[in-house]
This record gives sequence, structure tokens and C-alpha cells, in this order.
Amino acid sequence: MQSGCKFSHRVFPFVIFSVALSTAVPGYAQQRRPVTIADEVVVTATRFKDRYVDTPVNVSIITAEDIRNSAAKTLPDLLSEQAGITIHDFFGNNAATTTVDLRGFGVTGGQNTLILLDGRRIGDIDLSGMQWSAIPFAAIDRIEIVRGSGAVLYGDGASSGVINIITKSPAAGASTAQVTARAGSYNTLEAQLNANHAGERAGINFTASNFDSDGYRANNHNRQSNALASLQWLTDGGDIAFKASADNQGIRLPGARMVQPSAGINLLENDRRGAATPMDYAQRSGNQMTLDWRHRVAFGEFVIGGGYREKMQTSYFDFGGFPDYRVIDLHVWSFTPRVRIAQPLFGKDNTLVIGYDEYRWDYRLRRSISTVAISQPFNTVTATQENRALYAHDTIRLGERATLAAGWRSERFKINANDVFDPTAPGGAFGSGAPPNSQSESVYAYELGVRYQTAPALALIGKLGRSYRIANVDESYETTPAFTAQFQFLRPQINRSTEFGAELKDARGRLRATLFNIDVTDEVHLDAFTTGIGNTNLPQSRRRGLEIDGRWPALKTVTLGAAYTYTDARFLEGVLPGGAFTQTNVVIAGKTVPLVPRHKANFSASWVPLPKTRLNAIATYVGSQFMDNDEGNTLGTSIPAYVLVDLKLVHEKGPWRLSGSVNNLLDRKYYNYAVRSQFVLDRYNAYPLPERNVAVAVEYAIR
Repeated sequence: MQSGCKFSHRVFPFVIFSVALSTAVPGYAQQRRPVTIADEVVVTATRFKDRYVDTPVNVSIITAEDIRNSAAKTLPDLLSEQAGITIHDFFGNNAATTTVDLRGFGVTGGQNTLILLDGRRIGDIDLSGMQWSAIPFAAIDRIEIVRGSGAVLYGDGASSGVINIITKSPAAGASTAQVTARAGSYNTLEAQLNANHAGERAGINFTASNFDSDGYRANNHNRQSNALASLQWLTDGGDIAFKASADNQGIRLPGARMVQPSAGINLLENDRRGAATPMDYAQRSGNQMTLDWRHRVAFGEFVIGGGYREKMQTSYFDFGGFPDYRVIDLHVWSFTPRVRIAQPLFGKDNTLVIGYDEYRWDYRLRRSISTVAISQPFNTVTATQENRALYAHDTIRLGERATLAAGWRSERFKINANDVFDPTAPGGAFGSGAPPNSQSESVYAYELGVRYQTAPALALIGKLGRSYRIANVDESYETTPAFTAQFQFLRPQINRSTEFGAELKDARGRLRATLFNIDVTDEVHLDAFTTGIGNTNLPQSRRRGLEIDGRWPALKTVTLGAAYTYTDARFLEGVLPGGAFTQTNVVIAGKTVPLVPRHKANFSASWVPLPKTRLNAIATYVGSQFMDNDEGNTLGTSIPAYVLVDLKLVHEKGPWRLSGSVNNLLDRKYYNYAVRSQFVLDRYNAYPLPERNVAVAVEYAIR
């Protein structure tokens, strides 16, 4: 009850603030001129193009121009400038191992924030993580961030929302090209090419990139190459779009910096840039193809879409002379037809979206001790997962001011897993194989949202919903108390969310504030202390908080922006039993979820001193956070708060565009991921990130 009272005290000022927007700012509340956002279009909210004002959702849009002007070097850096989003980066080298967390899920943020590429999920049924560097900036048309929504339309993993990265399509009637070369600290070299050619009926857009860097840390050389192509044919009633991409990455892995005060060890201070694992590395390659036919009919429009994606990943970890070499192959097929029926209902404008999603993953993991011995692996783990779902989402305009949206999704998933163990294989003498196992369950999601336009520039938005997350193969492949392998399938995680927000937006700027609450049941989370448990379903937990963001032109040549996030993420119940070699009876009830900062703030400024010159600056504050594996909040130390300042100066002259950037201007020694040892009470491993670094870029455009 006490925590509920505290939250009510936070709600009260927000309600006062919402009322003040419509009463104390008469210039906004009473204006009757057209609102500029009326023509702004979003795709993610309904899986079709719709006007922003017709969708009662919390959406942020990052445009291609925003990306070009930002000092961010990677997609996660760019996303972290938004309210509600934090990132955890291991090495600071082209986002090779970075996770993005929306609304406070911590280490599982990557499994609770659904990432889409052109409307299709690109998360996998393992823990290999999102390949952010496979999507170069030059290929991106826009990014849509939908907070607190998306489970009805997209399904599993949208616990906190959806981030949809929309790549460029051919621009009709245009033949253009842009070539960019960038050089920076740590021997970083990057080149990107984007070209577009289109006639009246058909066109192609092509992007290629190559990245190479030694990285901030020792043994962290990273190389990445990508190619993406988009072909589009315009038909009399719509279009046919084909997109294909390929990516390849090779990276060395330096490991962590150990700190253990009781033994006088502090590699974070004494050898910050060193490598604990000089022999470790990983390689990853992937290919993807999608085909969509969009056609308009008398009652609306439909889309018939299909896709295929494949990934191969190899990794080597020396483990102090006990090597582990792994090869993962993954194949994904998708079929995603949907129809949009735009017909009046009871005399009101109404749009109904009905769709079917089918995904199939084929996964194979081979484990050995070396590249030579992989021909006879000691473990071969195979798994298939099939998801089939039906959904309906309806949006009705109740009047000139009010819009109501409601949706339902029913999904059934089936997982079959097997583990073939060969004790005669090199390294297999002391291993085991997990008995075959399977899981088949049905889950559902719903949402109800309303948008009320109290004035042309002021809207109130309220929403509630239910979403779910399914544990992946890596989270299910664990060991018994006798240290033998087994598949431990978990119950689906269930999230129930509510939020209320107010948005003020017109040609003079925008301001938005949102209160959110997410109650989580059966949260899928790692129990690192209890032998034979591994990942488990936790008792009740909760995320609640406040997001405020705004942007406005302070002067004719100066635009200011700000974002603030308050997040209270807590386990409400539970005790982790522990084991003989770890802590016992770790109480997590009432404790803060690790890797979730309570406060985060961004302040940005864009100054145009000359017509073709722009200086962008952003300062980011991230509060302290408990380390991974410190669910009991008992370590006594935490990841320190930090402040980063980034600058970017851009000048254009004819077809040339020159830019210079400085990241971490204040030269802070910081890190945003660390993990506590479950065996030694005061030991932890931290992953330091780059200090001050610079880059220069040259772009040439052919139009």
C-alpha cells in the first residue's frame, strides 16, 4: 500500500500539469489554425499508413535528417537520446554487443523490447542479440518508437513497446547517389554508399557499407560489411516491394575488467583497456529477403507478405584452457497477410485491421573444442519453433475530438528441442545431452486506447493492455542440480500495462508527458545463485514511471530539446534459494531490478549560425544502477552515474557535406554494464567504454 500511495502522489502533479496545458496556455488551447501533425503518417501503430492524430498511441519518430545531424555513431546511441530508452554496451565498438531497454527491464530488455525491420521481427529464438551494425544509417528512412503497445499487432516480446526501423524505398522519378567516408579514433574507417534510381513504374534503392576499427579495448578489432537493396514496382492499385540484405561481421572479444577489493584487484583502474580473453572471438553472417504485395480495393487495402532470413554465427571462448567453440545456424520463414477495411460503423469513421502471422524458426547449435573438432561435436542441439497468430485491431472516430482503438490477438506457439550428445567426441568426456522435450501453449494479448483532442494542439491519451513474452531456446537449455543438461521450458511471461499521457504539439514545437505502469507475472529471469535452476519464472514484479520529452525553437536559429525518464522497477515478491557455492536465501522482494537507472535525462541543442552550417550538441545523464546478478541489491557498490556530452558540426557546400564530431567530450571514464560474481561476495566484472573520441566525415551527393 505504501508504494501505491507514493505513486498516487506522482500522478497528482501530472494531472495538474495536463490541466495546465489546456488552461494556462491559452495560445495553444484556443487556437483554431490547422495542426501540423495532421498530415504526419505512422506505419507501426496499425501496420498500415495512418495519420498520427488518428492513432491513440505514444509514438516518437526519428527521421533520416535527424540521423544525419545527430552525433550518435550507432543505432543504440541514437535511440538512447529518446525518453524511456537506456542501453547497455560491452565494448563501445559499433554496437556489436549492445542491448536496448525500453521502460526498465534491465538485462532482459532485449527480449522485452520488440525490434522490427520494415515491420518484421528480427529477434531470434536464442540470446545472440540484435545485430544493430547490420543496418547502416544510410539505409534508414525513419524509425518509429511505439511505447507501451504493439503486442496485438506484432505478438511476442512487445512487453514495453516496439521499435520499427524502416529502410529506404525507391523514390519515384529520382536518380541520386550519396557516398560517405568517415575516419575516427581507434583506427576507425567507414564508408557508406546509398543510390536511388526510379522511373514512373519501377525503381531501386541500394545501400552498401563497410566498417573497420581496432576498438577502444585490446583484442577488440571489429569489421562489418553490409548490403541492402529495395526494389519496387508500382501497380494500378498499389505496389510490389522486394527487399534483400546481407551482412557479415568478425569481432575479437576482450572480456571484462575484474574488480575485487578484498584481493586488491582493480583492473578497471589499473588496466582499463586491457583484455582478459585475448583468444576469444566471434563471427556472424546473415541474409534476408522479403516480398510484399500491397493492393487497394473498394473497401480498403490488403497486403500479402512473406520473408526468409538466415544467420550463421561462430564463436570461440578459451575459458583458461578449457575451450568452447560453437557454431549456430538459424533459418526463419514468415508469412504475414493482413487486410485494412475502412468503412463507416454506426455512422462513424472506422478502420478495421485483420491479419494472420506465421513464423517458423529452425535452430541448430554445435559445440566442440576447436574449429577442427567441430566436424564431430560433443553436443548438437536442434530446435524448431512455430508461431501462428490471428489478430484484429479496430480504430473508430467517436467524434471530431475522440478516437477509440481496441485490439485482440490469439497466438499459439510450439517448440520442439533435441540434444544429441557424443561422449567420444573431443571434449565430450564429462558432458551430457538433454533429453528431447517440447512445449505447446496458447497466449493472447489485448489493448484498449483512447485519444481525446481537447484543443487543436493538445491531446490526452490513455491506454491499457496485456502482452506476453516466450522464453527462447537459450533460456530453456539449462542444467540439473547434478549438472546434466536438460530443457527447462518456462511459463510465458504476462505483462499488464496502463498509461496516461498528454501531448502538446504544433508548428511551434511539441511537449509530451506520460505516466506508465507495467505489472509482470512469471517474469523470465536468470537465477544465477541456485544450482539446477538457471532461468526461471519469478513472482510478481512491476515497472512504473514518468516520461517527459519536448522540442521547441527557442530562437530563429536555435532549437532546444529535452527528455527525462523516471523509472521505478522492482521485484514485488520472491526469494532465490541459492546453493552450496553461492549465496543462499537471496531476498528480492521489494528490491530494485538490476541495470535500470532510476533517473535519465537528455538535453539537446541545434544551432544554425550560417545557412549551410549546423552545430548539434547533446548532454546525457544516466543515474546509478545495480549490477547484473545483484537482484538482492547487497553488493554495496553499483554502476556509477555518468554524464556524456557529444558534439557534431556539419557544413554543406554544393554537393559536399563535411562533418566533425566529438563523443564523450568531457572524457569521462564510465561503463554501463557490469555483472556481480555469484561465488565471491565483493567481486564484479565491468566493461569500460571509450573515453573522448573524435571522427570526421565527408559526403558527396549526386543529384
